[in-house]
Amino acid sequence: MLDLAIIRERPDVVREALVALNTTAPLDQVLALDEERRRLVTEVEALRARRNTVSKEIGRMKDASAREVKIAEMRNVGDAISRLDERLHVVDEELRGALLQIPNLPHPDVPIGKDESENRVVKEWGQKRAFAFEPVPHWDLGPALGILDLERGVKLSGSRFYVLKGQGARLQRALITWMLDLHILEQGYTEVYPPYVVRADCLVGTGNLPKFGDNLYRDVEDDLWLIPTAEVPVTNLYREEILPPGSLPIYYVAYTACFRREKMAAGRDVRGIKRGHQFDKVEMVKFVEPHTSDEELMKLLDNAEDVCRRLEIPYRVVQMCTGDLSFSATMKYDIEMWAPGCGEWLEVSSCSNFRDFQARRANIRYRPTPGAKPEFVHTLNGSGLALPRVMITVMENYQQRDGSISVPEILRPYMGGIDAIR
Repeated sequence: MLDLAIIRERPDVVREALVALNTTAPLDQVLALDEERRRLVTEVEALRARRNTVSKEIGRMKDASAREVKIAEMRNVGDAISRLDERLHVVDEELRGALLQIPNLPHPDVPIGKDESENRVVKEWGQKRAFAFEPVPHWDLGPALGILDLERGVKLSGSRFYVLKGQGARLQRALITWMLDLHILEQGYTEVYPPYVVRADCLVGTGNLPKFGDNLYRDVEDDLWLIPTAEVPVTNLYREEILPPGSLPIYYVAYTACFRREKMAAGRDVRGIKRGHQFDKVEMVKFVEPHTSDEELMKLLDNAEDVCRRLEIPYRVVQMCTGDLSFSATMKYDIEMWAPGCGEWLEVSSCSNFRDFQARRANIRYRPTPGAKPEFVHTLNGSGLALPRVMITVMENYQQRDGSISVPEILRPYMGGIDAIR
């Protein structure tokens, strides 16, 4: 969440940011509740100070009747303190609830724009393959090879589910294992394997709750939530903790399944496996010192791009404008890989710097030096990369005229040495 001091001292800056983000938030409610809270605290402190002073006087009083009058007066003061404390508790809860609905402020370098149409392509890499035949989309290619079963996925679980079979399942597993190895062995990340279900507080910490509750799957009986991304459990590893001096930066990478109640407009992204309620993802998460987070975002982005480069699939990097920035991010870049069968760029990674926004919500702090006052860390995350869209781009870019799929050379050791899926 935002530092309340920023909202209190620079409300105009926050209002301008909300306009740039093309969103609304209960800013006026926060300001009113904050003012009321400070007034209540002042009143309570004044009454407690008065009670302490009079209590000492009562102890020195000789006149019994006068003493009883003072005691009765202090009972009334105590009742007033109790009423104010009750109201203060209510205001604290309302204030926190309102603060949780205010998005992060965009980084000064984020371009102003109304929506995704004004995002900026900042980089393109690789040449699109020139096919000697008409490339086939994955929703035809996969079933023809017997590696993708869309109909049985729907039969099992409903729309937006699918089944990978045989070498299709193996290809996805190969991609996941290879990506993990790349991030761990060459880029310095430590692997973690977190739970796929979390408490609600974890989703509040990363900014998924309360705003995006409708997109999440929940076990109501135990109040546990299926994770929409590994970012949620991994970021919350240090929830309510103070990291010791010298412990930052921390780089983690995790493979998990992800679960989202995708709500799509009719006719948009409805074919194939581009959007699903369950998908696999390799996720990178960083905990860093505040003065390094902008630099760390560029490193994170390059780590994700490296996967695309080594697969030798054309991609581009898109910087999100203010109108398309996520709720929690101060700056975000998407990586999109080219899918020739679909004829479109598919997002396979989002790399974001949250600064201290998530750390404040989850209360993750560190000590810069021994004995120093704790400060909030900065958190970052990025997909490295997300399936199944990487599967789509591999299938469609490496397809052959005979309907087979050539296995990318870098994946062949993970595929038992085979060079093609036929």
